[in-house]
Amino acid sequence: MTRPAVLITGAAKRIGAALARAFAETGWHVVIHYGRSAEEAEALAASLSSAETVQCDLADGTAAVAMIEALAERLPDWRVLVNSASVFEYDGVTGLDPATYRRAMQVNAQSPALMAQAFFRTAKTEAGRRVIQLTDQKLANTNPDFFSYTMSKHAVDGAIGMLAKAHTDPRDRIYGLAPGAILPSHDQRPEETDISHRLNLLQRKTGADEIADAALFLAEGDLASGETLYIDSGQHLMNQPRDVIYLAREGTGQ
Repeated sequence: MTRPAVLITGAAKRIGAALARAFAETGWHVVIHYGRSAEEAEALAASLSSAETVQCDLADGTAAVAMIEALAERLPDWRVLVNSASVFEYDGVTGLDPATYRRAMQVNAQSPALMAQAFFRTAKTEAGRRVIQLTDQKLANTNPDFFSYTMSKHAVDGAIGMLAKAHTDPRDRIYGLAPGAILPSHDQRPEETDISHRLNLLQRKTGADEIADAALFLAEGDLASGETLYIDSGQHLMNQPRDVIYLAREGTGQ
């Protein structure tokens, strides 16, 4: 295989799938990770010019590391790991749910950190290794909703700078990529989605293709390690009192 390889977690659907298509179109071999979406992952892989699938439950940190180590053994030019998979379950700032918290911190924070460590330790390439951690514009524009989810994204963000300083080879870099509202989420109705996705400074919908373009830039560009790109039409510069799901639902976001 002569193509550089990228592993994208949670790539069977949604933003992960958009990332997989974009990398494949620009000449990468795409490893599509999935948890339970085997049918969607296989169909996506079959539609791409160079792709394969791998299954792993990211709630199991040991299994996540083993997946990285197994891929590193056989991929000759593995340049990029994109941690896109996450769980997005509701709890509020006045009522943290312990089970929701444990799952969010494991899937959204601990496993991505463990995988990044294992990737930098084991992946083989002459071009330099890059990790892209998908975070969220909620890092800068906090609100009381999705409390455990938001804490987990802050944990991922906090680890990016530490991991960046741990690697002295300038070819090895780690980045954050923070989307805003991109696709329908949680229990949104279509009419709510259309409103909520325009609750940003530019009053426009941010496309999944914009996230994919940013990921490709981070995979191949020269941005300093440890930096985060916000791709959200300016949403992170606002001070919204609730998640846009509820601002749209309650008619309080205008």
